[in-house]
Amino acid sequence: MTDTVERGFDVVVIGGGILGSSVAYNILAKAPHARLCVVEPDPTYEFASALRSSGGCRVQFSNPENIQMSLYSLAFIKNFSATMSTAMHDAHVDWVQGGYLFLVPPEKTALLEKNVEAQRAQGAHVDLLTPAELKARFPSIHVDDLGAGAHTPEDGWCDPNGLLWGFRRKAIELGAEYLKDRVVGAQVSATSARSVTLKSGATLKAEAFVNCGGAWAGEIAKLFDMHLPIVPMKRFEHYFTCGNPIEPLPYVKDLSRLAFRSEGNGFSGGLVDGSVRSGFDFEVDHDYFENVVWPAVAHRFPPLEAAKCHRTWSGLYEQNELDGNPVIGAWNARLKNLYTVAGFSGHGMMHSPAAGRGIAELIVDGAFQTIDLTRLGYERVEANAPYRELGII
Repeated sequence: MTDTVERGFDVVVIGGGILGSSVAYNILAKAPHARLCVVEPDPTYEFASALRSSGGCRVQFSNPENIQMSLYSLAFIKNFSATMSTAMHDAHVDWVQGGYLFLVPPEKTALLEKNVEAQRAQGAHVDLLTPAELKARFPSIHVDDLGAGAHTPEDGWCDPNGLLWGFRRKAIELGAEYLKDRVVGAQVSATSARSVTLKSGATLKAEAFVNCGGAWAGEIAKLFDMHLPIVPMKRFEHYFTCGNPIEPLPYVKDLSRLAFRSEGNGFSGGLVDGSVRSGFDFEVDHDYFENVVWPAVAHRFPPLEAAKCHRTWSGLYEQNELDGNPVIGAWNARLKNLYTVAGFSGHGMMHSPAAGRGIAELIVDGAFQTIDLTRLGYERVEANAPYRELGII
C-alpha cells in the first residue's frame, strides 16, 4: 500500500488474533455480503496472548454472562472441526475434556457454594465436593487446609493455535480481507468514527470499527480519544513433569491464582503474580517456577515435590483494571459505531466464540440475540461501576 490509498469497508476489525478473527467470522456468517477488513500487524502471532495460554475452557464463573458465554463457547469448541473446517484446511483444536477443579479454604466454602448454585442455575454440570470427596476422587491431593472443591467434568482445554487459525481461515473463506498493517490514527466526528490511518499510510473508511487489540486495546482506544482501562499484565506458563507416580489431573485452580493442568506426560500451568507492573514485557524469570510455582503445586499435590520444569515462557493478559471482566459493546455515549471486544483478563480464548457472536449481533442485528451482554458494555467504565466476579479469578 502507498499513502495515496483510500478504501471503504462495512466493518474494519482492529486486531486479527483469536477475538478479532472470531468477530470477523461471526459477522460474515450473519452477513455474507459484508465488506470486512481485519488489520493485524503480525500474522505470525508471535506475541499473541492466546497462543501463549494453556487453552482452558470452563463454566466456573459467578456472573451469569460469563457462565452463559462459557456454555456457548464450550459447545462451539467441541464441535469446532465440523463447523469451521474449510475447503482447504481441517479445523483441529485437540479438545481434551479433562475437567476443571476449583479449590477454596474453609472460610470461602459458602462463596463457592453460592457460585456453584449460580452455575447450576444456568444448566452447568458441577459437582460440589467435600475434602473427603476430593481425596476419594483425586488421591494425590492434600486436603487438610481445604473447605471444598467444585469439579466440572465437562470442562477442559484445547489447542489455542488451532482455534485461532480455524477462525481466521474460515473468516477468509467467507470473504474477510486480512491486511498486514498497524492502525496508527483515527478520524472521528462528533458522533462516529469515520476512518483509520495505517502505518503504511493507507486510510480505511468504514461504517463500523471493532477494537479487538487484546493487550494493546487500551492503546488503540486512545487513538479514538477513548479511555479504556485495559493494560498488558505479564504472566508465566511452565511445562513440568513429575518424578513420582500421580494420577491425571483436571485443570486445577485456587484463590491464590495457582492454575495448572495435565499435558501429555507432564503438566502445564503457573501462578499469576497479580502485583506485577503492567507493560509490554516478555522477559522470562527462569527462577519463578522454583521460587513460586513449585512450592504451591507440591503443597497441594505432594507427589509434585519431585516436579521438574522443562520450559518457561511469558505471555500477556489483557487486564481490565476496572473489574477484570471484558468490555463488549459500542461506545454509545460518543462514537456509536466504535465497538470494543477486549479486557478478558485471561479468559479471552475461552470466550472468543461467544464474544464474537455477541458483537456480530450488535453490528448486524442492532442488539444482542443469543446472550444479553449489556452489563459488560462500556457504560460501566464511564460510570466507574465495576462488575466483578465473586471468588473467581
